[in-house]
Amino acid sequence: MTFFSSLRSRIFLTSALLAVLSIGAAIYVVNVRVTRQAEAALQREIVATGALVDQLRTTRTQTFTTMARLIADTPKLKAAAYENDPQTVQVAVTDIQGLLTLHPNLLLVTNNSGGVLTTVGASPRAADVVAHQPAVREALAGRESVSLLPQANGMLQLVTVPITIDLTHPEMLGTLSVGFLLDDAVADQLKAMTGSDIAFGMDGQILATTLPQERRTTLASLLRQPPVNDIRIGGEDYVVLPRQLTSSGDAADVARGPVALILRSRTEQLAGLQAIHAGLIVTAIVAVILATLLSFTVARTITRPLAAITDVMREVAATGDLTRKIALLQSHRWDDEDARLLATTFNTLTDSIARFQREMSQKERLSSLGGLSTVIAHEIRNPLMIIRASLHALRQPDVTAVTLREAVADIDDEVTRLNRIVNEVLDFARPIRFEPASTDLNALCRESAAAAEASGPGAAIHLMLGPSVPPVTTDAERLRIALVNMLVNARHAVAAHDSTHSSRPELVGGREPALAGSKRPGLHVSDAERVLSDAPDALVTLRTETRGDRVSIAIADRGVGIDPADLPRVFDPYFTTKRGGTGLGLAIAKNIVEGLGGAIAVTSTPGRGTEIRIDLPFDAAQGKV
Repeated sequence: MTFFSSLRSRIFLTSALLAVLSIGAAIYVVNVRVTRQAEAALQREIVATGALVDQLRTTRTQTFTTMARLIADTPKLKAAAYENDPQTVQVAVTDIQGLLTLHPNLLLVTNNSGGVLTTVGASPRAADVVAHQPAVREALAGRESVSLLPQANGMLQLVTVPITIDLTHPEMLGTLSVGFLLDDAVADQLKAMTGSDIAFGMDGQILATTLPQERRTTLASLLRQPPVNDIRIGGEDYVVLPRQLTSSGDAADVARGPVALILRSRTEQLAGLQAIHAGLIVTAIVAVILATLLSFTVARTITRPLAAITDVMREVAATGDLTRKIALLQSHRWDDEDARLLATTFNTLTDSIARFQREMSQKERLSSLGGLSTVIAHEIRNPLMIIRASLHALRQPDVTAVTLREAVADIDDEVTRLNRIVNEVLDFARPIRFEPASTDLNALCRESAAAAEASGPGAAIHLMLGPSVPPVTTDAERLRIALVNMLVNARHAVAAHDSTHSSRPELVGGREPALAGSKRPGLHVSDAERVLSDAPDALVTLRTETRGDRVSIAIADRGVGIDPADLPRVFDPYFTTKRGGTGLGLAIAKNIVEGLGGAIAVTSTPGRGTEIRIDLPFDAAQGKV
């Protein structure tokens, strides 16, 4: 029997598998959706950061340009530049710098020929480099310009404006360059504002960044190749967005011109998803466990009523007892209406079949009366002939006292015999009226054994009465008649076995010496052998015990046994192997047992013995339909 052969196993496995697949699919979809949402959020955030950096760059440029214009328009600076005296320009620039709220990293003033008049915040060599930039020439031509210059510690953003007088016909006095450094500090400020790492690069080098120094080489590779979206740095995955810091040029200029690299850590962004994934996994495991338990519970609630039904059906098939009923345990929470309907239908069906069997048995008994006529005629003729002969002897004039006593005794015996035959026929033909009452079954068995032993000499009856057998509701008198009849038969069978080893039992009604019964499935010879093995010296045993919701009475003997050919017919009316028997004794016993809602079965082995088992309900009134 495989695991899948059970309905409960199939329902449980299917439900559990469906739950696991459903939960697994749901968890997978949730994980995919959450990951996609996180990726989309990451892309949105880095694009928003890029837009913010562009806005800051534009605002910063406008601020620096305005500042440069204001400084260049200062009369003191114009006067100093007009005199073309470096000392005077130095004093004017120093005074103006003290008034500024924003302190630039570089202030450089040139004359109208591009020569350096003064510089603040830069070395003479750096000032000379700035003075020779195209921005200065653009300013001397009357155009403002913004440029970016690489520095050792960052990128210098330079705003250069012309210094002129006379707005109608401007006279070029020189140029003013204001520079602000884009260094690690500025990058850190941008990271605090945007939450993204920032790197400033130019000419294939990273000049400032928020990332550690050792990662600049990897970042520099981004400037020497076409823009990429993803890169792995220091064991972390980053999404990269390059932004040009000049408005001119195209994507091909990224490797040469000034660039701000915006980096968003995917690893850090998705690290928060690990807790979500772990929570989903734990939820999935708990859900699978609960679904499995629920599947098992549902499978059990479905199959448990069916198991109760099939167990009763199996017992009915094994014993042929149609009085067995299906009793389902009702639960307000798991009440199965279909199973209850099936059980009710089955009980109704067995009741109908049992009722039909009783009716058919009654009809068979009535129809069998015709077959009994020959037997009755034969049985009555012999006693009548003996009575007639006795009366003839009594009419003789010289009747002696001895002859008179013998004739009267013969007449009395034959009248008793005739009365027994008539009573047996009437008991078999008419329905038996039962009067159930509470009965101590063990006490009834003791009385029946005593009555059977008092019927004549023979084997003693060994009692094996179960101490836990409760009182039953039955017709004690009718049951006692059946038990006495079968116990007497068992004693006679033992006596016949001792006197002869004939394989055919003697079956008679009333005082028949042989046991009789019909072979029923589920009972085996080993049952009788087991009983007698408990009492090795006992030739006849009477045993009682409880079996579930019924009580069992077993009568076993070590007599001659029953021929297998006769075994199916022993309960048939008028079947007997004993000369002079009517064959009604066991048929009447069967009627009594079945009328009390019970079942009777027999097993036998020729030469080894016979066992008759009676199964009775605790309440005969409920066992009958």
